[in-house]
Amino acid sequence: MDQRTIVLIGAIVVVLAIAAVAWIWLRRRRTDLLRRRFGPEYQRAVETTGDVRKAEADLEARQRRVAKFPIRPLSPADQARYQESWRQIQTRFVDDPKGAVAEADRVVKDVLQARGYPMSDFDQRVADISVDHPAVVSNYRAAREIARRSASGEATTEELRQSLVYYRGLFEDLLESPEPVRKEARR
Repeated sequence: MDQRTIVLIGAIVVVLAIAAVAWIWLRRRRTDLLRRRFGPEYQRAVETTGDVRKAEADLEARQRRVAKFPIRPLSPADQARYQESWRQIQTRFVDDPKGAVAEADRVVKDVLQARGYPMSDFDQRVADISVDHPAVVSNYRAAREIARRSASGEATTEELRQSLVYYRGLFEDLLESPEPVRKEARR
């Protein structure tokens, strides 16, 4: 082999090594960004799919889907109206826990719709919500499951209370003004 061939092969090896390092770095960065963005939802997606690449592709697809939605904040009047609805739900819980949880589910759906989220089936709705509200989406799943069990008379009052707490977490996150809701809840 002549000197130029050896240099050429060496250059190709260096370029391939740099490309491999860059590819590994980009994959790690992608994973880190998705983990930070989705929090516990990232791990849930990995466990559900059983494959990190599939989970990450799914999470990125969620982001692309939600980016197309006209998500908007609530007007101050809508925020006040929903906060009043929530205050009434909490008051109602004492006398009618099952009804209060059903009403909480309805109000959360109304807020989601008012914000611009599509009201497709529950699983798609949760996937969409997970993009902007990953910290509370697992609680939304749990609240919805308790509400479902409540409809068939299988949930305890303590479970209904927990469901209402879960719904409130998502409600506050969706309103994007949690402090006034918390003040109302303390009264």
